[in-house]
Amino acid sequence: MARDEEDPSVDAKVNRSVRRFLTSLIVVLALLAASGGWAYTGFPGAEFLGFYQLKPGQSAIVLRLGAYDRTEPQAGLRWHFPAPFETHDIVNVSEIMRLEFGIRSDDAVVSEGAVRESSMQTGDNSIVDLGFVMQYRISDAFESRYGVADVVPTLRDAAQAAVREVVGRMTVDGVITQRRGEVEIESERLLQDIVDSYAMGVEVMQVELQQVQPPEEVRAAFDDVVAAAQDANLAINQAKGYENEVLPRARAEAIELTESALAYRDAKIAESRGEAERFNSLLAAYQSAPEVTRKRLYLETMEAVLPNVEKIIIEPGAASVLPHLPVGGALRGTP
Repeated sequence: MARDEEDPSVDAKVNRSVRRFLTSLIVVLALLAASGGWAYTGFPGAEFLGFYQLKPGQSAIVLRLGAYDRTEPQAGLRWHFPAPFETHDIVNVSEIMRLEFGIRSDDAVVSEGAVRESSMQTGDNSIVDLGFVMQYRISDAFESRYGVADVVPTLRDAAQAAVREVVGRMTVDGVITQRRGEVEIESERLLQDIVDSYAMGVEVMQVELQQVQPPEEVRAAFDDVVAAAQDANLAINQAKGYENEVLPRARAEAIELTESALAYRDAKIAESRGEAERFNSLLAAYQSAPEVTRKRLYLETMEAVLPNVEKIIIEPGAASVLPHLPVGGALRGTP
């Protein structure tokens, strides 16, 4: 009887414990959901809980107690231990950035600094005004933040050093007209080597020359030189065009003459061989039947000769003296 009275109290305790556990679980889940939604929407104070949002093209550098721990490259809602245990620094690694050197597009008046940047010495001790643009992006988020003290000024100095070194190995004519593409390619390669040696975490996308011209004082003379070079190229191209027109025709005529000569040679050789074989056949026939062959040759010869000469036929037994009147010749106009 006492055991039956104790059972309802035990069941009630168990039910209360289950309800407390479920209530606590629901509260914890609700708090977690609220914290996640709070952090995702970017409400102030979310970063104190360690939540942060990464957009596409961004990476986060996570520091644990001030030391580098990891780089988070995936976009979306991220979390780390709250500060001061862990902190993060967001870096945009997809943006293509641009640096201009020399005469800038946004300068209404050319500044003294732009002139100093654009003035370069070539390998033949000439001066050229060269403006260029460099495009780059962040390839390593941690190195770009902590590899050097300041990325942009260091990158500007490295870019100028690379371009000046390449220009210093070429002539002024090559830089201005003939080898501009080589200047861009070599400068890009050399600049990337410099950046990698500095561990800047930067990828050089392109080095593009904008304005390449001689100094103002000698620009007219250089324009004359360029015009003369263009005229020379035009004359060379015209000569090559004439050459390409004449040579094939001459080669065709030579081939035609050669083929005609070979055909004439082959025809004469074949004709001579035929005549030789015919003579050998006549000789064999004459040796077997001389009289018959002689008679046949005589008749064939007369057959070939007589149609082309005037003939007079006299019957046997006619008068011993017959006046000859060349009527046929007079009719043909012969005197």
